[in-house]
Amino acid sequence: MERVDEGILAIDPGREKCGLAVVDGNSVLMKMVINRQEIVSQVKAVLPSQGPVVIGDRTGSKEFVSELLLSMPHIHDRVVLIDEHRSSVEARERYWRFYPPTGWRRLIPVSMQVPPEPIDDLVAVILAERHIRAGSTK
Repeated sequence: MERVDEGILAIDPGREKCGLAVVDGNSVLMKMVINRQEIVSQVKAVLPSQGPVVIGDRTGSKEFVSELLLSMPHIHDRVVLIDEHRSSVEARERYWRFYPPTGWRRLIPVSMQVPPEPIDDLVAVILAERHIRAGSTK
């Protein structure tokens, strides 16, 4: 992934894995699910030179922000915590819109299914979209 000049870097921190996305306006420039141990180095690799660093405010958030700022104190003014409430539910619904179930899975309501792959990257995209909708300038 090539570093961009502007955009929102969004992170869904977790204990074992994290979602990471770079969003510019309506475009998702990149999204990925990363092991927790690799997230800070990956943030360093893709951090846009300008724009906010949006971080979900739930699981593992406080520890993650501390670790990130210890490693990258220069981004302190760019960090924005965003409400993660129901973001995983929203990401699961979005996953099933993108990848509708096939075969016997199509007979089971998607609300009763778990996506077959991690959706933390979609959660990160949703956090960036929430930041955009909030109209934040930070």
